[in-house]
Amino acid sequence: MPYNLDSFHTPAEPAQGDAYSSQKKRERGAVDFVRWVLNGFTTDRRPDVRLTISNRTRQTVLARCVEVADHGAKRGKGLLGRNSLSPEEGLWIFPCEAVHTFGMRFPIDLVYIDRNMRVKKVRSNVRPWRLSACLSAHSVIELATGTIGRTQTGPGDRLECFSAVPLEDGSSSPEQG
Repeated sequence: MPYNLDSFHTPAEPAQGDAYSSQKKRERGAVDFVRWVLNGFTTDRRPDVRLTISNRTRQTVLARCVEVADHGAKRGKGLLGRNSLSPEEGLWIFPCEAVHTFGMRFPIDLVYIDRNMRVKKVRSNVRPWRLSACLSAHSVIELATGTIGRTQTGPGDRLECFSAVPLEDGSSSPEQG
């Protein structure tokens, strides 16, 4: 649905009828719209979420500390700026049908999944400066190189996720309970 900047208002600032001229409304709407985009398309700031993702079909764990990139800034940055990704880490980007590794410093494995957490496509050892896509996917999980081989994850497998709780040593494990 296209956004109408004449009538866009954040929840904290409802429309004020004839108090503003059409031009002022348009300017204010544009400013609010830009703030909304810069805030990741939301008016609330969510804390970082970490998950454990496992392959239910093969009874293996893909990663125990997966960040969720579901809003603008986090999706835009992805893994850029990092020097590596440990075997237990990952980044789940959604919605997402395609990724690039431009500017990356290390290769990654990619697991494309649909809305039902079924694997649609896997790509192993995707080196920097590459493109990858799966138009039937709803999201993609970026993992350390070797994860797909180690877990034998393939198209058709069903994944599941659990909330990861931090341990005292700084690592994380699936929440029990």
